[in-house]
Amino acid sequence: MENKDPYSNPRTPKELLSILARGFAMGSADVVPGVSGGTMAFILGIYETLLDAIASINAQFVRRLLRLQVSAAFAQLPWRFLLALALGIMLAILTIAHFLTTALEHYPTYVWGFFFGLVLASVFVVRRRVRRWTASTVGALALFTVLMFLLVGMVPAHTPNTPLFLLLSGALASCAMILPGISGAFILVLLGKYEYVLAAVVTRDLVTLALVAGGAVVGLLTFSRVLRWLLRHAHDLTIAALMGLMLGSLRKIWPWKAVPETLLEGEAVAISELNVLPGGLSPEVAAVLTLALAGFLAVIILERLADRSSAAVGTKLEAQPQPEI
Repeated sequence: MENKDPYSNPRTPKELLSILARGFAMGSADVVPGVSGGTMAFILGIYETLLDAIASINAQFVRRLLRLQVSAAFAQLPWRFLLALALGIMLAILTIAHFLTTALEHYPTYVWGFFFGLVLASVFVVRRRVRRWTASTVGALALFTVLMFLLVGMVPAHTPNTPLFLLLSGALASCAMILPGISGAFILVLLGKYEYVLAAVVTRDLVTLALVAGGAVVGLLTFSRVLRWLLRHAHDLTIAALMGLMLGSLRKIWPWKAVPETLLEGEAVAISELNVLPGGLSPEVAAVLTLALAGFLAVIILERLADRSSAAVGTKLEAQPQPEI
């Protein structure tokens, strides 16, 4: 049967630019904690194409590459789509990372306030994906919320910058590429690697970027299959557990923090982060709350656009003639 997906095999410059632009939008979302690249893929109409493209990188593809059957290997792979999408994502990361690095350095409370609103809204967005709330799903939500809340509290202020940990960080962050509502940048925040990776992008630290990217590729190929299995066999429990992880991890990005210090070899060293309440409704606090609201509304608007896009695609598919059996 002929593939009628308009994005799976772009050939003309216009089609390639269209995919590149969608990749840029996904990359822009992935840089910001709380906004999922998977959500952007869904809104822009390439989510299923992306999943199919990832699934095409299988054992048969690897065997053909190892046997130097390059033409046969890439014949089963929508490589034009993947290449244009990857270029768009990388372009977005390279151009936006510098702005976020500067903002986090000079205005951290404002930035984390905006991110807090993004992540909180993502929880509300994901809850609609639970088809039927039961005692089991509510229990999974509560359990994973508590577990993540406790886990975040145990995360040290500085996690190691070892190659293994950077590979792990990239692997976990790659979930955002295939799961609407979960942000890869947000996972990097939880792992204490968000600002470190941003700095690596700005300074062109190719070793760090290669380790994170390598982990992302492995995680993407692995998690896509695990996710399909979980969603097929325990859809509502899986979504509820993911919601709990997001809800509990809000502790990590609370905008107002106190950082106790201790003396180590004559130098003051941060030992932890404590969430605190702001001291009254000052102009700064009002600005942070406004930014949090703006982040919340941004995700809700994106979700509404996704609903419209999904409805439009469904209408188009229903209008297509079905093949005879």
